[in-house]
Amino acid sequence: MAILLLLQHRGQVTAPEVARELEISERTARRDLDALGTAGVPVYSVQGRGGGWRLVGGARTDLSGLTAGEARALFLAAGPASSVTPAVKAALRKLVHALPEPFRAQAEAAASSLVMDPQRWGSSRVEPRLPCFLDQLQDAVIRGVQVRLGYVDRERTETERTVHPLGIVAKGPSWYLVANTETGRRTFRIDRVSSVDPTTEPVHRLDDFDLAQSWREIADEVERKRTPLEARALCAPHRIGVLRLGFGARLEVGGSASDGRIEVVIRGNDARKLAGELAGLVDYLEVTDPPEVRTQLAAIGDTLVARYGSQRCDS
Repeated sequence: MAILLLLQHRGQVTAPEVARELEISERTARRDLDALGTAGVPVYSVQGRGGGWRLVGGARTDLSGLTAGEARALFLAAGPASSVTPAVKAALRKLVHALPEPFRAQAEAAASSLVMDPQRWGSSRVEPRLPCFLDQLQDAVIRGVQVRLGYVDRERTETERTVHPLGIVAKGPSWYLVANTETGRRTFRIDRVSSVDPTTEPVHRLDDFDLAQSWREIADEVERKRTPLEARALCAPHRIGVLRLGFGARLEVGGSASDGRIEVVIRGNDARKLAGELAGLVDYLEVTDPPEVRTQLAAIGDTLVARYGSQRCDS
C-alpha cells in the first residue's frame, strides 16, 4: 500500500528511495516492487540513468480513492492508544509518509487524538458503550476546529459553551473530551454531551501539548480527590507486583528503606475501608502511618482474635 501511494504521489520511485522512506532493505523494496507486478498492478521498471519504477500510463488504483476520513481512520490504529501489535503500528506509521499531502496532517493528527486508559475509576461497573457524539467530537479534534457544545452536568443542568477540543480519552468504559474553555482546561463526559455544532474557528492549543501527559495529570488529580487518605507502608520487595495489581493508580512506589523493604503510599477515601483492604496483606506489608489506619487494623485484629482465637488454641 505504501509503495502504491508513493508511486501515485511521485510518479516514479527507485528501490533505494522506497527502502529509505519505508525503513526497509533495498532487497525487500525490490522484492515488493516485483510483487506488485505479480499481483496485477500495472507497474514497470525503467532501466539506466534516471530510471526507476512507474505505473503504466500514470495509472491510478482504488487506493487513490482514500478519503480524508478513511485516512484518519487508518491512522487511528497507529496512534499511542492502539492495541494492535508493534509491527502493525510501525507499518501504519510508515504508510503516513506516502500519503498525499492534503491527507497527511489529518492522518498524523488522528494518530495522536486518542488515549486509552484501561483502568476504571474505583469499582465502577458501567457497561462499555460508544456515546452518540463520539465521532463528531473526534472529527473536530482531528480537524482542529472549535465546537459549540451542549452539556448536561451531574445535577442535570444543561449548558452550552464554545470549547477547543484537544483530544478524546477512553477511561475504562467511559469516554471523555479534553478541551480548552474560557475558564481553562476541562474534561467532559461524552455520554453527557447533548449537542455538537462544529464551527470554522481554529482550536487554540500550545505547540507542545501532549494529550497523554495532560490526561495523566487530570487522572492523578481526580484520583487524589476521590481518595484523599494516604496510608504509608513498607512492603516486601517481591510483593510489589501484587500491590500494583490490587491498587493500580492508587499505589505510589518509593525507594528502599534501610531494611530492604520498599516504601509505598496507598490511597483510599476512608480509614476503615482502607484498613479492610490492607488487613489481609500483613504477611508482607506494614502500615506505618497514619494512626487512624493503624488503629482500624488493630481493631480488625482484635475482632479476628476474639472470633477465631479459640480455633488456634483447640488445634
